[in-house]
Amino acid sequence: MDLSTMKQALELRSKLEKAKKELGKMSVEADSGRGAVKVVASGDQKILSIKIAPEAVNPAKVGDLEKLVLKATNEALEKSLKMAASEMKKLTGDLNIPGLS
Repeated sequence: MDLSTMKQALELRSKLEKAKKELGKMSVEADSGRGAVKVVASGDQKILSIKIAPEAVNPAKVGDLEKLVLKATNEALEKSLKMAASEMKKLTGDLNIPGLS
């Protein structure tokens, strides 16, 4: 590896680390049950909050609420992964870097 290639690799690494930090500051929201459950996830796939509308809480239908929470959580994480992939692609272009796409 020549010096120019090594310098480019170090620059890309620095940009990727910065992008990962920025993703941690970004967020996406998903909901289910027509807004009965709302989940917010960060760009680094951490659940930031879960909001449940009071009318969604029915002790006789706990299973339904659990399904709504699960659906909204999975959707938020999926959106977060897509956002992260999109942001990383801006930096890497069509390079296939393991663990980033």
